[in-house]
Amino acid sequence: MELSRRLQAVAGLVTAGYRLADIGTDHAYIPIYLAQSGRIPEAVAMDVNQGPLERAEDNIRSHGLEGRVKTRLSDGFSALKEGEADSAVIAGMGGGLVIRILKEGECLVGTLKECILQPQSEIEKVRAFLLEEGFLFIKEDMVEEDGKYYPMMKVCPPAGKTGRASATKETWDETELRYGRYLLRDRNPVLRQYLEREIRIKTQIMEGLKGQDSPRAAERKLELERETEYAEKGMKYYVV
Repeated sequence: MELSRRLQAVAGLVTAGYRLADIGTDHAYIPIYLAQSGRIPEAVAMDVNQGPLERAEDNIRSHGLEGRVKTRLSDGFSALKEGEADSAVIAGMGGGLVIRILKEGECLVGTLKECILQPQSEIEKVRAFLLEEGFLFIKEDMVEEDGKYYPMMKVCPPAGKTGRASATKETWDETELRYGRYLLRDRNPVLRQYLEREIRIKTQIMEGLKGQDSPRAAERKLELERETEYAEKGMKYYVV
């Protein structure tokens, strides 16, 4: 099975040999791909809606993976049993929903070795939540597909909930929360492309606002200047 660039990158963050829980699986593309390629021994493909789950089941059968990829109707982690998975993927949904799923499944999440997250919105808010809750960031990645940019992350659940030694919570500055500490430190080329685009677009909008003196225009200018300033701070990581 071939995956889109986004799903390929998400799948690439899953640790080889781990049993997978795919939350909001839709077509079950990720568990099928990973099981078919031998990266994972088994998976539970879960979705809150019956329709996507039926499509997932059809795909699993067509690839002859019924014995290795199970399906389950589940709101978040609610139908996953403790000890069934080592890794969980939560991808392709809004940041607020990702946070809710992690909060409601807190006890189960604490038994996992890793979570692979690819929120579609509110990325900064998701990063701040993870840090506040004590998740340990292991890796970040970012890809571009059809003109859209998709950041993603591999994190380890909060220390103490799986018997691991307690660790001090990380503190990231505003630029790191916006763009990702590891993406910035690694000088991720896709993030650089995104930052350059952001600066270019916002500069063009500010040029278009010149001469407009309404309170709304003034407010918008300040907002754009602030966002451009953060993007420029991000670009400083790429200066050799």
